[in-house]
Amino acid sequence: MRILYGVAGEGMGHATRSHAFLADLVGEHDVLIVASGRAYDYLGQHFPQVREILGFSLSYEDNAIRRWETVAQNLRGAVTGWPEQVRSFYEVARDFEADVVVSDFEAFVLTVARRERVPAISVDNIMMLDRCRHDEGIVGDDTLDFELARQIARTKAAGLHWAIVPTFFRPPLRRKATTLVAPVLREAVLAAEAEQGEHLLVYQTAAGSETLVRALHETGLPCRLYGVRRDLDEDLVDGELVYRPFSETVFLDDLRTARGVIAGGGFSLLSECVYLHKPALSIPVAGQFEQTLNARYLARLGYGEYAESPSADAIGAFLERLPDHQRRLADYEQDGNNEALAALREQLALVALERAGKGARRARRSSPSRTAPVDSSEAPA
Repeated sequence: MRILYGVAGEGMGHATRSHAFLADLVGEHDVLIVASGRAYDYLGQHFPQVREILGFSLSYEDNAIRRWETVAQNLRGAVTGWPEQVRSFYEVARDFEADVVVSDFEAFVLTVARRERVPAISVDNIMMLDRCRHDEGIVGDDTLDFELARQIARTKAAGLHWAIVPTFFRPPLRRKATTLVAPVLREAVLAAEAEQGEHLLVYQTAAGSETLVRALHETGLPCRLYGVRRDLDEDLVDGELVYRPFSETVFLDDLRTARGVIAGGGFSLLSECVYLHKPALSIPVAGQFEQTLNARYLARLGYGEYAESPSADAIGAFLERLPDHQRRLADYEQDGNNEALAALREQLALVALERAGKGARRARRSSPSRTAPVDSSEAPA
C-alpha cells in the first residue's frame, strides 16, 4: 500500500510513538512521511523519506500555556511561510496518490485525506478526549478547558475512518470506529529492567520551578532533576539535588532505578512510568487539559498522584503513599507494542480489502457482458 503518514512536532511523544509504527510499516509498504518541528529532526535520523512541514506550536510560562502568545506565534507563521509551503506539500502529497493516510495528530495529512477522499486512520492518544466518555470526577471544574480540547481533537478527526488510541486507562467509548490499545513505547524502554532505587526522578521543562526545588530540598531525598537547568553541559550538585543535562541513556537509567517520579502530565513519560511500575506525581501544565486528563486517570487507577501545583504537602503525600501505588502498579501488564501494531495492521488490511472490493465492482461495471446475445438465425427450432 501507499501510505501518507503525518506526525505532529509539538513534544516528542508523537515522534517516538510514530517511530515504532513506521519501523513496522517501512519495507512492507511505500510510505511518505510528513513531520514538523522536533518530530522531523528525530524521524529524519531513522527514515530517509521524511519531508518537513511547518506545524502548530505552543507557548509556555510558569507551567501554563500562554494562550494569546500561542495564537500570535501561529498566526505569524500562517501569514509568512505557511501558505506557500502548504501549497507545495499538498502537490507532493496529492501526486503521491496515497491509498490511506495515517496521522499522529498531524492536521495537514488529514486535510489531504478529506480533499482527496482517502481513508484516514488516527494513531494518537489525544483522540481520547473526544472518542471516550469522561465523568465529572475527571473533568471536574475544568469544563471549559475540556470542551476546548475536545473540540480541537474532534475538528482534527473530521471524516476519520478509524481511531487507534494508545492509553494506560480505558474509559467507555463514546464514538464508534475506535480501538483502545496499550501505549506505544520506545524499544529502549521495553528492554529496560526496573530496579528499586532511593532517588526521585524529576522532569520539569516549564518555567517556574523554584517552588518545586524548595520542596525537594525539604524531603532530604536524593533527586535527579532534568529540564530545570537547561544551561548545563554536565551534572551540577546542590546538596541531595543533582541537576542533569538531558541524555536519553542516562535519563532512562535514572527512570528505571527511581523510587518515584515527579513530572508533568505528558502521556509518553507517564506511560513509561506505568510500564516500569514507577509511581508518579503528575503536575500538569495549566490550561492543557489533555495533561490534566492523564494525571487524573493516573491518580484514579492508584498509579500515582495528581497535583495542580508543586508543594511540599503534595510531595509529602506522594511519598507517604508510595507503597500503595507500587502495589497497584504491580498488577499492570503490557505485551510490548504488539497490541497497537496489530491494531494498525488490521485497519490497513481492512482498507486494502475495501479498495480491492471497489476496484472489482468498477471492473464489473465497465466490462462488456460475459454472455453474448444469441443470433436468432442460428437458434434451434
